[in-house]
This record gives sequence, structure tokens and C-alpha cells, in this order.
Amino acid sequence: MDNDHIVKSFDDDLSRLDTIIAEMGGLVERQLSDVMTALIKRDVELAQKVIDDDKRVDQLETELDQHTITVLALRQPMADDLRAVIAVLKMSANLERIGDYAKNIAKRVLILSNMEPVGDTVQSIVRMTALVQEMIKNALDAYGTLDIQKADNVRLRDEEVDRIHTSLFRELLTYMMEDPHHITACTHLLFISKNVERIGDHVTSIAEYVHFLVAGELPTQERPKCDLSSQTTLEED
Repeated sequence: MDNDHIVKSFDDDLSRLDTIIAEMGGLVERQLSDVMTALIKRDVELAQKVIDDDKRVDQLETELDQHTITVLALRQPMADDLRAVIAVLKMSANLERIGDYAKNIAKRVLILSNMEPVGDTVQSIVRMTALVQEMIKNALDAYGTLDIQKADNVRLRDEEVDRIHTSLFRELLTYMMEDPHHITACTHLLFISKNVERIGDHVTSIAEYVHFLVAGELPTQERPKCDLSSQTTLEED
């Protein structure tokens, strides 16, 4: 009977960790959605809300860290149970970083709201973010259902995010070369694009830890990468 009680208590502990991950995931998904709306509509109030909402994400990560320490100290989990705890700990760290990037984007939206738009670059960023949002949803769904195939598919889609980022990087450099008045706005847009690309990397890490949770090891195949922005050059006319 005592053993049954211990098993039930440990299950409750894991359930609490799952609940925190679900709340963190929902919050960062909303942050990304809100910050893109703020970018499109130049809505400074919504951008500020995204910045303020990040505090809750940080609080949840702290709560999960503390709960994880308690679980490790008191339950001393082994094998599958230990993998579950490690995976959740890693996932929460990645979700917290996603929230940070959304906050950083929101800070730049506050600045861009006072500047003239630059071509249709905002729409390109929104399209890239929509792909990343889908990746987040699928990664969290894969965790909830322990679907390793869905997690691996998320990992592969990061290459598409990299391609969009590289294309957008070249486009923004072209705008800056054509008209120096665009340099400040384009610089902020470049940082926003890079933040979205980095969010894709963190989502990919979440997917890899879902793979780890199910298979007992991280994916052995090297993660596909296609971010060539660091190698991009433009020739002047």
C-alpha cells in the first residue's frame, strides 16, 4: 500500500510538471501571435503586453525548476522516469528562451511603430513566424502524445525557417543599400527576423527532447541547417 502511495505521488509530481509545460507553451504561443499582430498594426499597447506577459513565463520556469529539484531529491527517479524529468527541465528552458525572444521582438516593435514601413518585409516576417508557431504547436502536441514521428517532423521543418530567414536577410540588405534612410528600420527588422529564426532553433530542441523521452536518446542524425545569412554578400552596382 505504501508503494502504491509512492507511485501515485510520483505520478502527481509528473502531472504537475506537464501542467506547467502546457501553461508555458500556451503563453509563448500567445506571445508570438500577439507580437506579430502588434508588428502588423503598429500596436504599441499590445507590444507592451507581450513584454509584460514574459514575467509569467519566467515565473513558471522558476516554479518548474524548484519542483524538479524536489522530485529529484525525494523520488530519485530512474530510467524512464528520470528521462521524463530531464526532458521537461530542458523543454522549459527552451520555452523560457522563446518568451525572451518574443519580448525582444516586442521592444523593437515599439521603435518601429514610429518609422515608415519598408516594402513588404513585415509580411515576410509574419509568414516565417506562422511556420514557427505551427512547429511549436506540433512539438507540444508530440510531447503530449509521445509521438516521436511528429517530433522528428518538427525538427526537419527548421530548415525551411532558415531558408526564409536567409532570403529576408538579403532583402533587407538590399533595401539598406538602395536607400540609407531605411538603415535604422531595416536593422531592427533584421534583429526581429533573427529572433524568429532562433525561436525555430529552440522549438527544434524541444522536439529533440521529445525524441529523447520516447527513444531514450537524442536524434543521432545531424540537425539540418540552412541559415546562410552569415555568408551573404551583396555586390554594389
